Amino acid sequence: MDKEDAVQSQLCHCLHHFLLLTSTKPGTGQSGVVHVAEGGYGPGEDRFVPWTQSQNWDQELPSDPSGNRASDSIVSYPGTNLDLHTETFILQTQPSHYNHDTGHGNDTQFSGFLLLGLSNKPELQLPIFGLFLSMYLITLFGNLLIILAVSSDSQIHTPMYFFLANLSFVDICFTTTTIPKMLVNIQTQSKVITYTGCISQICFALLFAGWDDLLLAVMAYDRFVAICHPLQYTVIMNPWLCGVLALVSCIVSVLNSLLQSLMLLHLSFCSEVEIPHFFCELHQMIQLACSNTFLNDTVIYVSAVLLAGAPLAGILCSYSKIISSIRRISSAEGKYKAFSTCASHLSVVSLFYCTVLGVYLSSAATQSSHASAVASVMYMVVSPMLNPFIYTLRNRDIKEALERFFRRAPIKGTIVLVVKKCLD
Repeated sequence: MDKEDAVQSQLCHCLHHFLLLTSTKPGTGQSGVVHVAEGGYGPGEDRFVPWTQSQNWDQELPSDPSGNRASDSIVSYPGTNLDLHTETFILQTQPSHYNHDTGHGNDTQFSGFLLLGLSNKPELQLPIFGLFLSMYLITLFGNLLIILAVSSDSQIHTPMYFFLANLSFVDICFTTTTIPKMLVNIQTQSKVITYTGCISQICFALLFAGWDDLLLAVMAYDRFVAICHPLQYTVIMNPWLCGVLALVSCIVSVLNSLLQSLMLLHLSFCSEVEIPHFFCELHQMIQLACSNTFLNDTVIYVSAVLLAGAPLAGILCSYSKIISSIRRISSAEGKYKAFSTCASHLSVVSLFYCTVLGVYLSSAATQSSHASAVASVMYMVVSPMLNPFIYTLRNRDIKEALERFFRRAPIKGTIVLVVKKCLD
């Protein structure tokens, strides 16, 4: 028996190192990495004897106070004097991946993604909530004022202000796709966003970001025609062309956002579902994918060249010709008047592109997701918030239109009250 005891001791010693098991639930295709520690004490033994044992998936295991499943069993080894009381604790289960396109995969459960936000410190959540709520309300109120001023005043029904009203509408939608969800997460102390919600957020964020970019290029073309061809401005920039340019900008942005979102649906995601951002950013989502993302990366680069590089090239070309035309004006007053008509647009373009370039250059230099998230606040929130201030503080027509609008507002309110009293 000494030889048999020696063999058993050696066997137990070897099995002590096999504490990591990979289990598969039969008939479901669900798998995971399961950390298992098993062992017991034999009769007359004064030391813990570990071994491995296959776990029955059909057996419902109770939970310990920490949430880890555990089971007790009696295991007898035929031909030995070991009759051991066992304890099995499944410490951690890590799902492999899940394919959202087919709805099947190796994941036991998938509920969505976690948006880590700008900071994990509890003491900073309330200041962040107050800051972003105030910026969102300012953005909403300021851009709505521009839309009301342009739509209610016939004196500024010109191509320039038509595109400005469209830009204000897009800025409102752009911030609304991300900021309200961030505020809700902070208020409810929950970081979860569903898979459908994440894809929808990416789709609309791409839509309004691309539309914003294309509208800035269209507005640059409008300024080019107004300064370089002033006599033909009303003929070239007629209402039909303005409507077509705005519609084409919208359609191109919709097609790009749908393409990117549909391609994202075909990706399989790993068990790591934490997004180090305050919204579902496309690049961060692709980094979480387990499947091949070469095609997605290629489409992103091509769309970036077409929807960001091409409009930027058009803006630069338009302003190069504008500067050449302004230099040919003899009087200083004429130069100032010509430049003042495009100063607000030039400020908005500079703010938008400088913040976007700053985000991607800083993220590429630091390789920090947190730094990229903080920098993206500039073009996601700050730029749409500042646009109304730039156009109202530097534009006399908008200020006069707002003054006329507020002067008419009390009169309209009085008329409405009188009509209600008459009807009663």
